[in-house]
Amino acid sequence: MIDFSPLVERWQDSELAPWAATLLDDIGEQFHAQRYGDLPHWEQALASLPDATASHIDLDSDCVTVGAADDISPAARTELDAALRTLHPWRKGPFELFGVRVDTEWRSDWKWQRVAPALDDLAGRRVLDVGCGSGYHCWRMLGAGAAEVIGIDPTPLFVLQFQALQKYVQRPEAWVLPLGIEQLPPGLAAFDTVFSMGVLYHRRSPIEHLMELRDALRPGGQLVLETLVVDGDVNTCLVPSGRYARMGNVWFLPSTDMLLLWISKLGFKKPELVDVNTTSVEEQRSTEWMTFHSLANFLDPDDSTRTIEGYPAPRRAIVTAGK
Repeated sequence: MIDFSPLVERWQDSELAPWAATLLDDIGEQFHAQRYGDLPHWEQALASLPDATASHIDLDSDCVTVGAADDISPAARTELDAALRTLHPWRKGPFELFGVRVDTEWRSDWKWQRVAPALDDLAGRRVLDVGCGSGYHCWRMLGAGAAEVIGIDPTPLFVLQFQALQKYVQRPEAWVLPLGIEQLPPGLAAFDTVFSMGVLYHRRSPIEHLMELRDALRPGGQLVLETLVVDGDVNTCLVPSGRYARMGNVWFLPSTDMLLLWISKLGFKKPELVDVNTTSVEEQRSTEWMTFHSLANFLDPDDSTRTIEGYPAPRRAIVTAGK
């Protein structure tokens, strides 16, 4: 099991001390959840990664890159490839480790390109990334100068994917934790920037989620929110009667005007719509590193503007706001 005690020690005399007090117990409960029967298999894959020293590390390019192909032997590269493939499916990326290209389901670099121009300068900031998956955006935040980046995602597989890179990157100020935002102490107010990307529509109570994000921010901090939206006015919100794009856990898809209203009513300052983008099958697709169905299978085969259920195809909005 991953040793999270260095993070607890790091936080002992900081604003995050209240979280440090409960962190190890919360993580222990999550890692021992019975639904993760593949966890020993994933942990074995992580332990089988070959030792190597990266000649260079690039966290500030579209493909997060660790080392070069000639940093390790061909045999070690084969071991690396096998271990990484055991951690399938890889959703967010891309990554390249010692010449092994991990072509993830999402071109997460495209989302970063849309988000980055609207960010307050991340240099020296403490950042929380909610629903971070494998941590691709966490690495990009670190590459943009953040002093500390904490990603949270309740799926242990994604934590182990992050740890696969961390074995070689070795940046103690970056972590991905197998937790949800509800496990943060209330009113923590310790982060300069809080990201929530691809999470809000999965929450039964979007207002509660926005409140949790607000309460994690310091005064003067920045919220960066990305979520599914639909066309319409300030009174428009789609509540799917069943699945949406074959996802069973989609609850509320507001119009951008309604989303901005929600954010304003909760006391955020100067909410701004940064971008609205229709997700393409080039941005989200099946690959050899994510062999399950993807967006092309979730759309109406005769009308790509509709989901398989007949709803509007996925459109994503990015909004920023201050506290």
